[in-house]
Amino acid sequence: MNTDSKDKILSGDGSRLATAEQRLRQLGIKLPAPPEPFGIYAEAVQTGNLLFLTGMLPTVGREAKFIGRLGAELDVQTGRKAAYLAALNALAVAREHLGSLDKLTRIVRLGVAVATSGDVREQPKVADGASELLQDVFGKDKNPSRLVYGVASLPLGVPVELELIFEVSA
Repeated sequence: MNTDSKDKILSGDGSRLATAEQRLRQLGIKLPAPPEPFGIYAEAVQTGNLLFLTGMLPTVGREAKFIGRLGAELDVQTGRKAAYLAALNALAVAREHLGSLDKLTRIVRLGVAVATSGDVREQPKVADGASELLQDVFGKDKNPSRLVYGVASLPLGVPVELELIFEVSA
């Protein structure tokens, strides 16, 4: 094994790297049904070996699961839960588009918009709710570049919206 092996995800017996789909099962994560668009747009667009996802929200069905702004109605922990749910929805959309998360070879970019009130500076802590899930599923070596920023409001009044760009295998 190379010196980076501690950062790689192993299968249950430690013999080989687990795939993203295997890792979801190991973690006991069942992806939700992919969210339906709230307007006229595609949830996922692939061009070449890049898959772009539309803004992913923390919704269940057609309803916002979390509503509010960090620093007003919501705290950091609730914001993290919202980011985690939005990331689950993103994985569901990617799987629906590709047929399997094992076709994702890299997470290129994670953009995280956090609705805030006042002088809030904890947006990165909220974004970690999504980043930690992605790292758990894909491994540290596939961590994306990340852009986190605060905004005044987001669609449906949700506290978090994610944008993801994945590299996919042919």
